[in-house]
Amino acid sequence: MTFAVPLFFFALYAGMFYLTKKSFKDAHTEVFIIDQQGDFANKLQSNKNVSYKKSKLPLEQQKQLMVEEQGKQAILYIPKDIMTAQQAELISSGKTSFITQEVISNQLEEIIRENEYKAKGIDLHLIQSIKPKVAIEAREITADGEEKNSNTAIAMGIGVALAILVYLSLFLYGAQVMRGIIEEKSNRIIEVIISSVKPFQLMMGKIVGIGMVGLTQFVMWLVLTLGLFITATTLFVNPQELQEVAASQPGTANMGAVSKTIGQGGSAAILSAIQSFNFTEVIVFFFLFFIAGYLLYSAIFAAAGSAVDNETEANQFSMPITMPLLLTYILSFGVIINDPNGPIATWLSFIPFTSPIAMLVRIPFGVPLWQILTSLALLILTFLLITWVAARIYRVGILIYGKKASLKEIIKWFNYKN
Repeated sequence: MTFAVPLFFFALYAGMFYLTKKSFKDAHTEVFIIDQQGDFANKLQSNKNVSYKKSKLPLEQQKQLMVEEQGKQAILYIPKDIMTAQQAELISSGKTSFITQEVISNQLEEIIRENEYKAKGIDLHLIQSIKPKVAIEAREITADGEEKNSNTAIAMGIGVALAILVYLSLFLYGAQVMRGIIEEKSNRIIEVIISSVKPFQLMMGKIVGIGMVGLTQFVMWLVLTLGLFITATTLFVNPQELQEVAASQPGTANMGAVSKTIGQGGSAAILSAIQSFNFTEVIVFFFLFFIAGYLLYSAIFAAAGSAVDNETEANQFSMPITMPLLLTYILSFGVIINDPNGPIATWLSFIPFTSPIAMLVRIPFGVPLWQILTSLALLILTFLLITWVAARIYRVGILIYGKKASLKEIIKWFNYKN
């Protein structure tokens, strides 16, 4: 699975790209025009989404024919007063796609605009010939006055990627610790193990052992996935198609900015933008926050695993434990990457239960070193405190069977002296 997971991610990426691209072709609609105004039908231009045909039949007969054929067809009825009413009808046997409606609406608006220009004596061709293109070269100035390139789109891409990786890994490996403890409890193996080692040693051994496995897998996944994506994007994907696919996905306006950067400059622009980042800082703090975050959450999962007898009961603990992570993960795609130095993003990066994701999303945008170190220190101190609390619950909980663990019982376990 260590080698298969990157291939799964690559297959998912390729499948999404292929299916989205194919949906563009499948979304093509044949539109029959009934033009009462008389001038619009000749100006409507077919494209990859819509093909226009003038209807020779009255409206009612064309409707009947469309219902009988049951194809991907529609009727565009243009009334005589469209210039004043600015309204037309699109009739179809099923629901027409939003893209089709948008294409037709834009073309009708352009024709009305052209007619208005002519009526007011404005030269349309002169206006269309003026097409300014402004390239923004974003630069940021450091405290010592040095200027450097600032590529926000790439920073957004890195921030979102880190958020996804950390969220999945903390949840996956933390839950693995809990499942391991539940399995040993249900098989009564833990009673044999506990005769040779102390409960705290057993808990920390499980946390550290699974953590090292996770870290090893993580490095391999990172290298393999990055290699596959770069190779596929560079050799097999047209940047223009990538931009269209990214822009078509709902809720991916920020990732559309990344694809726009790819489309504008190609591979050379991407490499130049990536080289402007301090990747040493990003990688070092990524592993530090990943390890500290994993230790914090795995200690909580270990305490939860010791308090229940089976995975069914454990599921009710998983949601409240991971809720801070889930909240930060959701906010990463909007609030944090859009305003990485705002008050919400800053406070989330200081709260230990949310900082493993929030701070890593902010780092590519440039964060003062004192904030990173303060956040890391708070995370480590909270881990030590949670580990101490979890160990006191764990030492009793692993030997308790058949009893539902209420909050009152867990507090009682924590207060036991021996």
